[in-house]
Amino acid sequence: MSQLTIYSAVSEGNDPPLPSLHTTDAAIVAEELSQRGIGFQQWPTHGELDAASSQEEILAAYSAEIAQVQADGGYQTVDAISLGPDHPQRAELRQKFLSEHTHSEDEVRFFVDGRGLFCLHIGDEVLQVLCERNDWLSVPAGTRHWFDMGERPCFSAIRFFNNQEGWVAQFTGDLIAERYPLLED
Repeated sequence: MSQLTIYSAVSEGNDPPLPSLHTTDAAIVAEELSQRGIGFQQWPTHGELDAASSQEEILAAYSAEIAQVQADGGYQTVDAISLGPDHPQRAELRQKFLSEHTHSEDEVRFFVDGRGLFCLHIGDEVLQVLCERNDWLSVPAGTRHWFDMGERPCFSAIRFFNNQEGWVAQFTGDLIAERYPLLED
C-alpha cells in the first residue's frame, strides 16, 4: 500500500523529527504531492509481471502507458530495472542512492513490482513516499531527494530519461538523509 509521510526538515537536537502527516489514502498522497509539484498516479496492473520478468516483457506490457508518458514529457530513453535480495551489489547501490542528490532532468519511475522509498527534500519539509506496485512518481529536475530500496531490495521499475546517459546524479553533500527513517524489510 502506497504511503506518504511528511516531516519537518528542521529538527531540534538529535531527536528524529515527528511526522506532521501520514496517509495511505492514494487520493491524499496524489493531492499533497501535486501541491509540491510532484506527480503521482496509480496505473492498472498488466499481467503477471514480477522481479523475474525480463526488461522486454515489462516494456511490452506497459507500451501504451510508456508511449503516453514519452509523448507528454519528451522522454528519450526508457528502460526497466529489477533488483532482488541476492543482487551482488545491493549494499553499494543502496548506499549510493541514500545520499541526497539532484538531477538535471526529471526522475520518473513506475513500480511494476515490489517497493521503494523516495525521500524528497522540498523547502522546509521531507516527504517520504513509499511506492509500491502500480505507483508512478515524477520528481522534477533539481529536486533534492534520496531513495531507499532496503537491505534486501525486491522491485522492478520502468525508468524514463530525457537524456541518453540515463541516471546521472549531482550529490549535495548534505547528510540530511541520516536523520530520517529507512525502508524496513
